Amino acid sequence: MSETFIEVRNLTKTYTKAGQVIEVLHGLNLSIGKGEVVAVTGVSGVGKSTLLHLLGGLDRPDSGTISYAGQDLLALSDRKRCAFRNQTIGFIFQFHHLLQEFSALENVIVPGMIRGGRKTLLLDRARELLEAVGLGNRLHHRPTELSGGEQQRVAIARALALSPGVVLADEPTGNLDPATGKRIHELLLTLQAREGTTLIFVTHNRELVTPKTRLVRLERGGLVEA
Repeated sequence: MSETFIEVRNLTKTYTKAGQVIEVLHGLNLSIGKGEVVAVTGVSGVGKSTLLHLLGGLDRPDSGTISYAGQDLLALSDRKRCAFRNQTIGFIFQFHHLLQEFSALENVIVPGMIRGGRKTLLLDRARELLEAVGLGNRLHHRPTELSGGEQQRVAIARALALSPGVVLADEPTGNLDPATGKRIHELLLTLQAREGTTLIFVTHNRELVTPKTRLVRLERGGLVEA
């Protein structure tokens, strides 16, 4: 493995439901190298999405540490953590969460606009990525005018818009038919290799795990190499 980029140590997360404490993650450890592709598998409800949300700073653990290139994510203030997330992490969700009133092009530049980037440069980058995902002729179409696979391609372009160090993908093909899902996943891997991005994705589909993908399984609150 290349030099460690993401380091997770003794991560614990519990939830309270109907007065009962449910331990989802318990003493979880994980080291990921820069540019590595990691697939997280496990049965439904085991905590895969919870893990991604913690890695992305969208939620906080009860205990443990998460660091990116030595930067302690949990030590940051809320404002600095939001800035770090915008600069370092791209998200792709199963339900792409595109802004319905915006075109494909406008959706892709949203992270850059939040950062305060120059709109002309952001638009150039968005066009480049949308061309790369095969949507060069759909730049001005809104999500309702795009198929599910096309919308997910827009979401991939948006996640890569600011050249993040890491992309977190939560079942990014789970809402697509198998053939479209496979094409979208292959596209994601192609772009990951081109951009040199560290990719961590959750999946139930073992067919999406290539020989170059490191496979880990979440069970009993921890991770095991699968």
